[in-house]
Formats: sequence, structure tokens, C-alpha cells
Amino acid sequence: MNKNAKIYIAGHRGLVGSAILKNLKNKGYNNFITRTRKELNLINTNSVADFFKEEKPEYVFLAAAKVGGIVANNKYRADFIYENLMIQNNVIHQSYVHNVKKLLFLGSTCIYPKLAKQPMEEHSLLTGELEFTNEPYAIAKIAGIKMCENYNIQYGTNFISVMPTNLYGPNDNFDLEKSHVLPALIRKIHLGKALENNDWKSIEKDLNKLPIEGISGKNSKPEILNTLRKYGIQINKESVQIEIWGSGKPMRELLWSEDMADACVFIMQNKNFKDTVKEQKVIKNSHINIGTGIDLSITELADLIKNIIGFKGSFFYNTDKPDGTMKKLTDASKLNNLGWTHKVALKDGIDRIYKWYNS
Repeated sequence: MNKNAKIYIAGHRGLVGSAILKNLKNKGYNNFITRTRKELNLINTNSVADFFKEEKPEYVFLAAAKVGGIVANNKYRADFIYENLMIQNNVIHQSYVHNVKKLLFLGSTCIYPKLAKQPMEEHSLLTGELEFTNEPYAIAKIAGIKMCENYNIQYGTNFISVMPTNLYGPNDNFDLEKSHVLPALIRKIHLGKALENNDWKSIEKDLNKLPIEGISGKNSKPEILNTLRKYGIQINKESVQIEIWGSGKPMRELLWSEDMADACVFIMQNKNFKDTVKEQKVIKNSHINIGTGIDLSITELADLIKNIIGFKGSFFYNTDKPDGTMKKLTDASKLNNLGWTHKVALKDGIDRIYKWYNS
């Protein structure tokens, strides 16, 4: 990509897209096409076709998606499969129609079977049953990988798929119903610390920035306490307890979003589809894992966040809630062999994201 190339970032305001946009700007790229969801509904086929016809992007980063944690994935199953399939189908197909030079499709490591051999290599795809709680999202992302592969095979396009592990970073989603585990824990522990310090100014600031079920800092203290209790933040015998879903035993790998963005830009700058399928007689599993190859348990993660934030209370585990997949560790050797390795350690990343959230 030359520095003046016309680059479309679908989903530029989200965790993934905003990190990619920032990385590109830092590297001197300057010709971006962006649209908010209100400006362009990627689910609408005609709108996407008109957009590509008018703008004619040269490179596309497909980071737009309907995303969420285990609660949202399990509750909004139809929405997750429908919206993600439509977004992918429209953007990938129009990229072919309008001769986009290269497209990068971003998915997730939830594409792998629930009982995949650990760490998960790319060839584990479609070798077993998926985790039920996020099956609709995973199926959509698998369809995106196969769409890119088969457009490349039939039409000679240059579409590459990358599957990042669990991400966290600036512009993450801290909605307690829809967020992933790390931002949810950060917010719950932050509110728990404020509660144990009787720091209502911090609680009001937090709820004014992101109300919970319509409850903001302007509501009464009893109303706020009832809402916090509903989401597992409660005073119990003069100490504060934080609820954690499941047993705390599942292992999770976490990657700083700006590291992920750097990997994506590296691939777009230096690699082509043919580099992802070297020595393959039958083209499949061309996607690339993006991860650290390091994981820790939910309990260890909660304790790490607790120490960074300075929370002195305790955790209790709601084992009536699902654990999800017990272990999801990526094998990042394919990406490492292509020439990229992650840089930001988890402790440093959590410290950064907490400062960003609390600013």
C-alpha cells in the first residue's frame, strides 16, 4: 500500500477499527474512507453497492461486526448470525465487484471447535463441534473465511482473513450486559472499589458516562445500589463483593488491540493471499491467527485487575452461569513465521486500558 492509497475501514469507531485507523495514521497513511453506522448501514445490500460504486476504495479493512460477550452472544443469537453474515456478504462481494486490490477480513478465534487441541492451529477449523453459546457468531465468521478463500480461488481476488484472540484496548465496550470478560471485570472492580471507599463521585461519574439499564448518577443511592447488585457488585457485611460468572477456571488469552492493529497493517503491507497457503495442494484454512500464545484463568485475570485497580474486596463465583469454552489458546506460529510478534504484556495493557477508561 502506498501512503496515498484509498483505504476503507469498515467499523472505524470500534475497538478493532479504531486501533487499525490509529496505526495507519501513525505510519503516514492519509487517504481514508470512513462511515458511521448511521451514514452507511452495512446490512443494506443496495447501500453498500452504492457506496463502493461512489468511493472505489483500493484497500479494505473489514472490522465492522456485531460483537459481544457470552451474555449477548447467547441472548441475541439470531441477530448475531444475521447481521454478521449480511455485513460480510455485502462488503466482500462489493470489494470483488469494484476491484479492491486487497481486503483484510477480521474474525475471532471462537471459530475453532470447543474441544480443539490446544494451542489451536489454523488447520483445526471445522474439525469438531462449536461452543454453543457463541455458535451463531462463529458460524458467520467461518462463512467469511470461506467466502474470502473461494472468491480468491474463483475470481483471483486478494482477500486475507485474520482471527485475533480476545482483544482489549481503547474504545472497548464496557456495557455490563454486552461486554467481554476483561472490560466487564475492569468496570465491576472499579465500581466495587468506589463503593468500598464510599466514593459516590466516582460512581456517579461512571454511571453518567455509561448508564446501566437507564440508571445514571442522577438516580438515588438506593436505585444505584439495586442496579449494581443486579450486576454482581454488592455490599456484604460491610465489605464489597464482585460476582464472576462461572467457576473462574476457564483459560483466556488476551491481546492488546493496538498490537492486533499492528499485525493487521503488517499483513496488508507485506503479505498476499498466496503467502497464507504456501505448499497447499488444496486451498483451505488460509486464515491467520493473531495472538500471544499465553493464557491465564479468569480467576488469575480478576486478581490481576484487582491488584492494578487497588480493590480490597472479594469475588464470588456464580456457577449457575456458563463458563463458555474452557480453554482457547491460539497457536500464533504462522503469523510469527511471517515476521510479526506481539509486544504489549498483559499487566501493562490492563494498566493502560484502566487509565483510558478512568480518564
